[in-house]
Amino acid sequence: SWRRDNKEHPAVYHSDDNYEWTTWFNVDHPGGRGDYEQLNAIRFYYRARVCETPRAVEARTTEWVPARETGEKIHADPTVGFWCLNEEQGPERNCSNYAVRFLCPKDNSVNIQGTWGPWSDWSSCPAFCGQAGVQVRSRNCQSHSMPCSGPKVEGKSCNGPECPKSDCSLHCVMGKVNAECDACMCEEHILLGSVRGAGGLTAEGATIISSGKLLTLTDHNGHFRIPGICPDGNTTLTVSLQGHTTLNVVVPHSAERTPVLSVQLKRTEKLHVLSNPESKARREGQTAAFCCKVAGIPQPDKYQWFHNNSLLEKQSESTLVLKDLRPEHTGEYHCRASGPSGAIKTKPATLKVLGRDDHSCNPKPESHLIRLPHDCYQNSTDSFYYDVGKCPSSTCAGQLDNVIRCKDKVVYCCGVQKMEERQLTCQGYQLPTMVVTECGCQKCVDTKAIVHGRAIAADNGEPMRFGHIFMNGVRISRTGYKGTFSIQVPLDTERLVLTFVDNMQKFVNTTKVLPFNTKGGTVYHEIKLLRKKAPVTISSTEINTLELGEVEGQEAMVQIQIPANSFYTEKGEVFMGNVNASVTFLDPRDVSTAAAAQSDLNFVGDEGDTLPLRTYGMFSVDFRGEENNEPLNAGEVKVLLDSAQVKMSEHLNTMKLWSLNPETALWEEEGSLQVEKKRRAKREERTFLIGNMEIRERRLFNLDVPENRRCYVKVRAFRSERFMPSEQVEGVVVSLINMEPTAGYSSNPRAWGR
Repeated sequence: SWRRDNKEHPAVYHSDDNYEWTTWFNVDHPGGRGDYEQLNAIRFYYRARVCETPRAVEARTTEWVPARETGEKIHADPTVGFWCLNEEQGPERNCSNYAVRFLCPKDNSVNIQGTWGPWSDWSSCPAFCGQAGVQVRSRNCQSHSMPCSGPKVEGKSCNGPECPKSDCSLHCVMGKVNAECDACMCEEHILLGSVRGAGGLTAEGATIISSGKLLTLTDHNGHFRIPGICPDGNTTLTVSLQGHTTLNVVVPHSAERTPVLSVQLKRTEKLHVLSNPESKARREGQTAAFCCKVAGIPQPDKYQWFHNNSLLEKQSESTLVLKDLRPEHTGEYHCRASGPSGAIKTKPATLKVLGRDDHSCNPKPESHLIRLPHDCYQNSTDSFYYDVGKCPSSTCAGQLDNVIRCKDKVVYCCGVQKMEERQLTCQGYQLPTMVVTECGCQKCVDTKAIVHGRAIAADNGEPMRFGHIFMNGVRISRTGYKGTFSIQVPLDTERLVLTFVDNMQKFVNTTKVLPFNTKGGTVYHEIKLLRKKAPVTISSTEINTLELGEVEGQEAMVQIQIPANSFYTEKGEVFMGNVNASVTFLDPRDVSTAAAAQSDLNFVGDEGDTLPLRTYGMFSVDFRGEENNEPLNAGEVKVLLDSAQVKMSEHLNTMKLWSLNPETALWEEEGSLQVEKKRRAKREERTFLIGNMEIRERRLFNLDVPENRRCYVKVRAFRSERFMPSEQVEGVVVSLINMEPTAGYSSNPRAWGR
């Protein structure tokens, strides 16, 4: 045990019979930096079980080995507690898991010391107006044969006289006003607090602010201690942590001197577009309004509007109103919203300004060929095709009311104004055919957009039977016995994001962005799903390394290292026991699995642009307790990417870790990867890119490089290999795979034609 003073005392003030040991306490685990059994943290959980000034502290491991016999470098102080640092234990070794107890006076201590005389009166307070000072008093020991125990002189804080009346209007229900007149102070109170991040993980380094002043930071356990805070129900603290939403919490009213406050933070929700501005057609002198609706936590606090990519001054609201339109207003308009959680740009909307007497729609129909029966050859066109004409499905300027709206109450489109019947001569009969002769502006016809298809395994086509389909976190449909599904796209949907969840736990939860025809109609999709990897059982109290790589005969591409004692329950409690760990890896070296890649590999850049990513592998994690199958989170997980797998050297410095937001299907940055600088063992000669991450409520991760190069590919689909313009078809879903170039080439020759 460790005592406050190890020197031999000439006199005995207390017999050890008047002291007793407390119960054993274990409030920390050796994961992370080490094991910290601090007195403040123990008082946070067991306020009434430790005395104010312990005389000694004793430590042992959870295996009942005394601390001095472990051979580990340790530290102890009865007034602070006990601590052991992992970094002081040498290579490949961590601290043991320790428990501590303290030596405290008994409540019924028997006095065997001399008797003190009475205390003198308190001295006058030496403090000036508005300041604090110390009053003192003293006493004398009246016993000559036995020394007296305790202080001879005692002091207490005091305040100077009240200062002349000032303009401070703050009135305190509890405590007194501080000198700055911006808060109430209670000198005898100490606020103990705990902050948890997303997923219940400890929030180290969270800032605690009050009235614009930084009060403290949380320690490695997410705990904080603030003296002088009044628990009056009126004090507000602002808690901030990187990557989390700032939270304002009120210290609840309490009569205790050490009130306790627990704070749970949520992950920052990146800005995402709910609705883009709509394209409009207007005539000169009319008014047009464009709106952008953006969501995020916290909400955006700044809006900017652009006309043909030029910033419009004095336009800082989410709605842009253009009055008395002129031809120079024609063009594209888009909005940029920004705030503490980032920035994002909307898709551009087109404004077409027509002259007062101009045709809103071109009255001349466009060409549209239809195929005639096999016995209806037309000599005039020398083919089996006939031009029946069609009108473009674009917006036009119709009759509008004077109300300024983001979305027009009645939408006008170019449509058929006149048709006529023509008799086509065929073999032995006349074929009546309706032909468009004139187009005009009229009310748009409501259309329905539908996506249907099958959800099947990427390896053998096994259907996902009776799986759930989610949109915006709400279940909207299910797959059938053969994995089929059909969904009507809700009106005003800009980006259709669906998540397929297998309740049989055979397949990885898969989020897809499905293109659909905004003009109406049906589009077929085949959803390829990765089969979930069989779980392996690991111990939460040991260091675990999982290797990821699905190509036979090649080295593992990625390693995941999980330190000991890094698993947490969803309530934030450290999990002790065996863990069933399933990590499913999509290996980019196997092109056959590319169709199972999740989302559309896009992210939102710092300026709000939606940009593509180049993936070096995706992995989905599922950690569950072996006994009760409860889902687990993990903190301080290390990811190692084999740098030999990165063929483009410029990517080594730009590689990042990303997690998928299942509601927006956009990838969000979790951290960067750095080239390993430490020398590894002789048998391990590879160099790795290393990054750290936490596994919280999101379970799908990506090793990606932001790609600033753009590939533009024009694809046409035909009914046959004759590639005739009349046989061109619409609504075909095409997936493009941009492969990594081979060494010595700026692009990959093998990628052409895929």
